[in-house]
Amino acid sequence: MQRVRDHQDRAAFSDLFTHFAPRIKGFLIKSGADATMAEECAQDVMTTLWRKADQFDPTRASVATWIFTIARNRRIDMLRRQNRPEPEELPWGPEPEPDQADVIALQQDSVLLTEALKTLPAQQRDLIEKAYFGDLTQSEIASLTGLPLGTIKSRIRLALDRLRHLMK
Repeated sequence: MQRVRDHQDRAAFSDLFTHFAPRIKGFLIKSGADATMAEECAQDVMTTLWRKADQFDPTRASVATWIFTIARNRRIDMLRRQNRPEPEELPWGPEPEPDQADVIALQQDSVLLTEALKTLPAQQRDLIEKAYFGDLTQSEIASLTGLPLGTIKSRIRLALDRLRHLMK
C-alpha cells in the first residue's frame, strides 16, 4: 500500500486489487448485497483506493481496515441511493392554454354549482362550505360547531346527494 501511496506503483496496486477485490465482494454479499451490486461496489472501492492512496496512514489503521471501511461506506451510499425515490420529471416552460370548450364548460359548471348550493338548507350548505372550501375535516367541523360527528357526516352526505342530483 505504501508503494501505491508514495509512488503510484501500478504493480503494487494490481497485487492489492488481486488480493482485496474478491474479499470485498464476498464481504458485501454477506452483508446483503446482490452479486451485481457487490461487484460494482468492489470496483468503486478499488478505484477510490487508487485515487485516495495518499490519505492512507498506517499509524491509524491497517490496510485491510482502511479498505473495508471504504467498502462499508460505499455499500451504505449505494443503499441510500437505491431507497431514494427518483424525482418526478418536471415540465419546463409555460403550460399549454386549456381548450376553450373546457373553460366554458367549467364556468358553466361553476355557475350551476353556485346556484345548486343556494338551494341547500342553510345547515347543509354551511357544512359543505366548511368541508370543501374551508378544507376542514369532518372531525374539525364537529369540534368547531359542537355537533356530533355522525350528524356532520349525515348532513354532508345528504347535501352531496342533493348537489349530485341538481348537477345532472
